[in-house]
Amino acid sequence: MNAPVKTPNPVGLLAELTHRCPLGCPYCSNPLELDARADEIDTAAWKKVFSEAAALGVLHAHLSGGEPAARRDLLEIVAHCASVGLYTNLITSGIGLTRERVKALADAGLDHAQLSIQDSVGKSADRIAGYEGAFARKQAAAGWIIEAGLPLTVNAVIHRANISRAGEMVKLAVALGARRVEIAHTQYYGWGMVNRAALMPTKAQADAAIAEVEALRETYAGVIVIDHVIPDYHAQYPKACMGGWAKRTLNVTPSGKALPCHAAETIPGLEFWNVRDHSLEDIWFRSPAFNAFRGTEWMQEPCRSCPRKEIDFGGCRCQALALTGDARAADPVCHLSPHHDKVAAIAAHASEEEAATEAAYVYRAIKSPLPAE
Repeated sequence: MNAPVKTPNPVGLLAELTHRCPLGCPYCSNPLELDARADEIDTAAWKKVFSEAAALGVLHAHLSGGEPAARRDLLEIVAHCASVGLYTNLITSGIGLTRERVKALADAGLDHAQLSIQDSVGKSADRIAGYEGAFARKQAAAGWIIEAGLPLTVNAVIHRANISRAGEMVKLAVALGARRVEIAHTQYYGWGMVNRAALMPTKAQADAAIAEVEALRETYAGVIVIDHVIPDYHAQYPKACMGGWAKRTLNVTPSGKALPCHAAETIPGLEFWNVRDHSLEDIWFRSPAFNAFRGTEWMQEPCRSCPRKEIDFGGCRCQALALTGDARAADPVCHLSPHHDKVAAIAAHASEEEAATEAAYVYRAIKSPLPAE
């Protein structure tokens, strides 16, 4: 009998402080049923989560949302994370930040900021965000982040409306003073799945964008780090989602549910424990949802006998469910999956004519006002 695989401690925590956000990005991976403000866990509960995370061995706390700047207690949360030794990364739209607030966050111990952009052209960026003036406000926020001495990452989600300017978004990140840029093709979860037909580029568009971004690695070597997440639907093999189910990181939602990944709640039959009732250590090692797809024993063929099974861990469970109805199936993105034809058909459906047409989006539904300073 094989010895049981020891579960490693987590190294990262994605803390979704709130689902409130002033933007309506049609590719947002947040769930369609967003947590209401009244259901958000309070400051004391978040402090407990971060203290437990540090004790568990977590190194990085990613403060996300929604828009984390919508939390009035963001400064207090950042200061607490610094006090327990967590490296903090603020994942923000930039809306809701001011020069003074950014400086206060830096003084409180914030280590890094990741700023989203929707395009390199203002009119298109604002349309994608569903927020007039967002592009200009993001540029201002980038300046405040650099001014405060914080390292800046720019994140750009790529889809049909902006894919022809993927390279220009790398150049914009350089101009904004970023040290790192994420060029990430849309992942179809949450609102992204709702808008998939409007967001999906053609394979020719994807190939051209990939080639352009890869060529810029040499151009900007030593200037900026380029992280490039290629599109699933045009890939040969799936990604190792989250580095493997409950293997390296975990999410905590605004209402306190602990998830192995941001879309895990789409999988029926899983039992998710809440940080109101359980310690993070208890959740990580013993909760049913976290153990559901750990390791490789749960796998079906062809994954079970595949030499890549400990490289990509069968791909994404949520994507397998969305496309096949079975969360244990081989991710259809994989060309070895018996369901790969489903992905191929979806990818092929994006025609050149459709790709040249301005899409009508179903915008992310909840837009909440930001807190008064």
